[in-house]
Amino acid sequence: MWLADSNILIRAVSAPDHPLQEWLQSQLPAISIVTRIEVLGFHRLRPDEDMLLRVLLSSFDEYPISQQTAALAIDLRRQRKMSLGDALIAATCLEHGLKLATRNISDFDWIPGLTVDALAGCAA
Repeated sequence: MWLADSNILIRAVSAPDHPLQEWLQSQLPAISIVTRIEVLGFHRLRPDEDMLLRVLLSSFDEYPISQQTAALAIDLRRQRKMSLGDALIAATCLEHGLKLATRNISDFDWIPGLTVDALAGCAA
């Protein structure tokens, strides 16, 4: 099962008929609560995008930040400089055995045990 990074959702709603929209509908990936916060808090979000994102987000399973997620994120941030959001998203994947769909592979490809994919063919 996939966990969608925030940038996947933002890209999917910012470009009409983007292939990521079809991928999201067919795969119904999970999200982290961090993804909900990041996408709905995006500073350039238009009202129509906000509405679309709220509908889209409601169709996904959402993982909270557990004590184990927090511990894993702390460990990741001690290994290498990374944003808190990225650390929590990666930790969520590791905790639950999820693959990460992201447009920023280089932010995550150094993490042992984490499967990362840019969704070649639809993440451009």
